[in-house]
Amino acid sequence: MKKIMWIISFISLAGTAIMVQFMPDSVPMHYDMAGNIDRWGSKYENLIFPIIILVMSLFWTLFIHYFEKKALKSTDEKESAGAKSNAKVISIVGLCMAAMFTVMQAFILYGAYHEAVSGATQWTVDIGKVSIILLGIILIVLGNFMTKTRINSTVGFRVSWSMYNDNTWRKSNRFGAYAIIISGIVTIIMAAIMKNSFGAAMAAVGTVILASAATLVYAHKVYVQEIESEGGKE
Repeated sequence: MKKIMWIISFISLAGTAIMVQFMPDSVPMHYDMAGNIDRWGSKYENLIFPIIILVMSLFWTLFIHYFEKKALKSTDEKESAGAKSNAKVISIVGLCMAAMFTVMQAFILYGAYHEAVSGATQWTVDIGKVSIILLGIILIVLGNFMTKTRINSTVGFRVSWSMYNDNTWRKSNRFGAYAIIISGIVTIIMAAIMKNSFGAAMAAVGTVILASAATLVYAHKVYVQEIESEGGKE
């Protein structure tokens, strides 16, 4: 996963470096809410985003390395298995992020080139909508892997209620996974049907907040049930 993540990240930088050679010196660099071009800049500014993608890949690599090292050092079989599981999930997160931003960069470059050559005053591609749709896809992918994490302080739905024990963690994160997947599906639908990308973005934020709130309520419910169950055993 790490190798694929880095390959994608370097493809983004290499592809951008090649593409800018064919661009006019000045290209659109920013748009207002209505999609009007409100700032032009040097074509080489397009290299900033791929560099950010590489920095993010480094960040995820360090996280992965931390859990891999923890898995090797741990003498507890359960803790080691949990660390390996978390390293795998983080690898998937890093890969998804690199892929998402690389696709986004491709749309940005296409739009900038087309607008600069044609002398357009508005965006060719609604980058806002593209990013929201990609976000929805990421949410769906991450939701499918949330249930594979073990209790930890980095990955998953982490509140004191969900982290009480393995059972509360498993149930809370399973519910959270379904909530996030539904949120991702709704996000994609809203981005597709709404004309305004800002409105679609707000709708996406709203669905994520609702999913998080619902998971928080469920985690508390599971926690209370667990406490009551332990009390009954005594």
